[in-house]
Amino acid sequence: MTAEKAQRFLEQVLMPLWQIMPSQVLYHRGLEIQARYGFSFYDSLIVAAALESGATRLYSEDMQHGQQIEGLSIENPFRK
Repeated sequence: MTAEKAQRFLEQVLMPLWQIMPSQVLYHRGLEIQARYGFSFYDSLIVAAALESGATRLYSEDMQHGQQIEGLSIENPFRK
């Protein structure tokens, strides 16, 4: 990939996906979620980022379907 194509990819594909940047607050909230709900650290960071972004629904096959966390609903998209 040329530098020009890489720059275009960064701007058009990756940057729009970066809604929440890692911060000390995000990591603290992730640790609080981990302690309270027993999720793994990385799942807790995902939940913390979803909450920070204002999401109301999080799709995950690894977390408990139907669980509510501070207004965030966890849904398993593969549940029958």
